[in-house]
Amino acid sequence: MDPVGVNSIETAALGRPFQLGMLYDCRQKLKSAKPVVKTVKRWTNETERVLQACFELTDWSVFEAAANDLDELTETVTSYISFCEDMCIPTRTYLTYNNDKPWFTAKLRQLRQAKEDAYRYGDKVLYKQAKYTLEKEIKVAKRNYSEKLRNKFYSSDFSSVWKGLKVITNYKTPSPSTVENQQLADDLNEFYCRFEKTPLTPPTTLLSPTPALQISEDEVRQVFRKNKRRKAPGPDGVTPTCLKTCADQLAPIFSQIFNRSLELCEVPSCFKRSTIIPVPKKPKITGLNDYRPVALTSVVMKSFEKLVLAYLKDITRPLLDPLQFAYRSLDDAVNMGLHFILQHLDKSGTYVRILFVDFSSAFNTIIPNLLLQKLTQLSVPTSICQWITSFLTDRQQLVKLGKFSSCTRTISTGAPQGCVLSPLLFSLYTNDCTSKDPSVKLLKFADDTTVIGLIQDGDESAYRQEVKELTVWCSHNNLELNTLKTVEMTVDFRKNPPALPPLTIMDRTVMTVETFRFLGNTISQDLKWDIHIDATVKKAQQRLFFLRQLRKFNLPQELLKQFYTAIIESILCTSITVWFSSATKSDLRRLHRTVRTAERIIGTTLPTLQELYLSRVSKKAGKITLDPSHPAHSLFELLP
Repeated sequence: MDPVGVNSIETAALGRPFQLGMLYDCRQKLKSAKPVVKTVKRWTNETERVLQACFELTDWSVFEAAANDLDELTETVTSYISFCEDMCIPTRTYLTYNNDKPWFTAKLRQLRQAKEDAYRYGDKVLYKQAKYTLEKEIKVAKRNYSEKLRNKFYSSDFSSVWKGLKVITNYKTPSPSTVENQQLADDLNEFYCRFEKTPLTPPTTLLSPTPALQISEDEVRQVFRKNKRRKAPGPDGVTPTCLKTCADQLAPIFSQIFNRSLELCEVPSCFKRSTIIPVPKKPKITGLNDYRPVALTSVVMKSFEKLVLAYLKDITRPLLDPLQFAYRSLDDAVNMGLHFILQHLDKSGTYVRILFVDFSSAFNTIIPNLLLQKLTQLSVPTSICQWITSFLTDRQQLVKLGKFSSCTRTISTGAPQGCVLSPLLFSLYTNDCTSKDPSVKLLKFADDTTVIGLIQDGDESAYRQEVKELTVWCSHNNLELNTLKTVEMTVDFRKNPPALPPLTIMDRTVMTVETFRFLGNTISQDLKWDIHIDATVKKAQQRLFFLRQLRKFNLPQELLKQFYTAIIESILCTSITVWFSSATKSDLRRLHRTVRTAERIIGTTLPTLQELYLSRVSKKAGKITLDPSHPAHSLFELLP
């Protein structure tokens, strides 16, 4: 509280009839956030037609004739597209205030200012009248905005509806504050390049010429149309909205560029540039490793990668490790691990040791030449192998931290996080990392690796040998084990289990835990789900507050149900096929109570968790039975 003014008045006090009293006019000193200036492009039907006409009148053969190589052609075409977009699509600059709501119009802002002026001048009558007028107009504005959301819902404009619901409820994903300065940006870029290796000469004796993959205009057109408008553009400046809107006009030139790239086994340099955005992994930052590097790459290149990805998956699917769940659901990996554990524990004299392995920046450690050898062994065509090598080498990257940008570095190690191909390339890179002993299961979900040792009669030799071989494999393949975050959990249901000898990796004793967050599920050593369900119920009940806020806004039931499905039901049903059948009656009652509370708020019936569980189990079982490559396929037998 700061005294902003002092008034002196004469007051009658005990024993001093003419005492001079001092009244301090104190006001709270508030921190006000500065308004944010935003500039956005105004995409309308008219401006989209103008941009489409611009590209239809473009003679792309002029670019092809003037370019000396693929790099120059691609750079010129992308620069031209970005230029045309800037010329044809107008921009709008506006101020956004931290506490303004979408229904808070310019008229309401004027009325609020009038109320504040009346308060400042001390005019009680004028203040009361201004306050009444403002409150009345706010009710009208909220009613109009509610009607606007209702109309958008019935017109299937769900994106705008969802955005409005989040603003009304003030539902925000917490984002930790970060320090922004030039030195930190440079340090992060240096840190992300720490795995850089001197490239080795790639082997050529095992390679044989193979025809290049051919991509049609129609395939390019379809993948362009699937771009999401709200995604950020890459360093080349081409936006996903432009590709989506002008897919028919841009498909011919880009299909030529894509096919030329595959024919030459060379990725254009502008497609390999990336801007790294450091995303904090946790609220309190203690070091450079607490930032996750997310790469903003060319949207055109991402579309190109999707086409190559589909081709690569078809080729490599029969040869992939069946316990690699990268392109299956998280539930499949957890369910398969639990199946191995429970099936083994049915025998007498058994227990299970589970090692949860953590890698340091796994995607950033891929060595292209090693990957080339592994792809060749998987019978991937030579031209695709060489194209992937070009994709991973000589990549330019910089780190952008707010308004600060680091210097550009050229690297040839790793696959950028955020690229479409990166998860598959890492899965292929680690495909030969498997367990040779049937009593040890090695489950993988992209870069999440779990070693399950099925111990019989206290014989841990196979388990310890597989852990040792995993450590050696990581050393030979440039993967760095994070021994500080690698932990072990023991599941032992014997009556009097003895103390087990600790596990050591790289001269460091592995820490043992009683619970662990395994692929989104909190698993405990007694294989009960009370801790996981506690967290689930708590999170769902917290979000019921937002549903109540919407109810006060007098929104229709359809919108309330949509919000419930997206925000609350999605929490309750996360991995429901894993834990629901093992939940206790007490836990189930708490879960059902949350659903019934939501029903009372909305005023309608909602699907029960039992119905959702049975529906999802049925769908999952159907998918597994239709997929012979699924590791759980043999566990299902169709009824006659």
